[in-house]
Amino acid sequence: MAAEHRWDDLKAFLAVARSGRLTEAARLMGVEHTTLSRRITRLEDALGVRLFDRRPIGYDLSAEGEQLLPRAEDIERAALGIWSERVDPEVGLTGSVRIGTPEAFGTFCLADRLGELSAQHPGLSIELVAMPRAFSLSKREADLAIGLSRPATGRLHARKLGDYELGLYGGAEYLACKGSPETESDLRQHRFLGYIDELVFAPELDYFEAALPGLQPTIRISNVITQMAATCAGAGLCILPCFMADRRPDLVRILPRSISIIRSYWLLTHSDMLGLKRIKIASDFITSVVRASRPAFLPSGQSSGG
Repeated sequence: MAAEHRWDDLKAFLAVARSGRLTEAARLMGVEHTTLSRRITRLEDALGVRLFDRRPIGYDLSAEGEQLLPRAEDIERAALGIWSERVDPEVGLTGSVRIGTPEAFGTFCLADRLGELSAQHPGLSIELVAMPRAFSLSKREADLAIGLSRPATGRLHARKLGDYELGLYGGAEYLACKGSPETESDLRQHRFLGYIDELVFAPELDYFEAALPGLQPTIRISNVITQMAATCAGAGLCILPCFMADRRPDLVRILPRSISIIRSYWLLTHSDMLGLKRIKIASDFITSVVRASRPAFLPSGQSSGG
């Protein structure tokens, strides 16, 4: 087997092992699923073992596949390191970086700044995936991810970006009609918006009961941007990140002294990617954006101290 085929086949193995599905792995690699299947079969034939148990719902690693996985990751890590060391700073930064973020952070903090990063490094391809979900760096769903906590397990590098504040908001027209609460007891006269419980992707977003004890949302929406849109339209009161809600002149913050929640953003990178120049450049850029946004992130000036 030619050397280039061996490496292609190992990359195919890693992609399928991480995604668990042939079609998804093929999409991430930018090849046809039939091509990926041939590479897996070629690798199995060369090694004389079965690496996956093919099932209707996906591919599961066999015992031999489990043994190969860490060795294949070592080879991948060495290849990434060689590439990083060979990049000539005089030639310029090239390659791609995919950034996975919660939708509020991606939309209201990062999206309008990506043009700066692209202008500084025109050879860099930037992908922003802003969705209400967690991203698996081990499965290469993203090169960098913004999380709401430090991961407890996995070969991940975590850097705390900073804290952000959430407050209770209502639409200006809604409050003019219904009256703006002056005390916490006044809140019982109002409707509330919140998350759909089973669709909350991180425990740090399960803050409604702690912030508003004894109250329940009557309207539940899966993501915070749509929650804000409904709040602006007069659907009720909602807990929103200050850095996005304070941009809206038609939203009014309610009882800021007593209703304030502090959460944190973390920048997560797989340990294998730390040495790559494009990852360092993107990481430093995101860090600088958050640092510049601190007044909007923490309008009250308080933080978790963590």
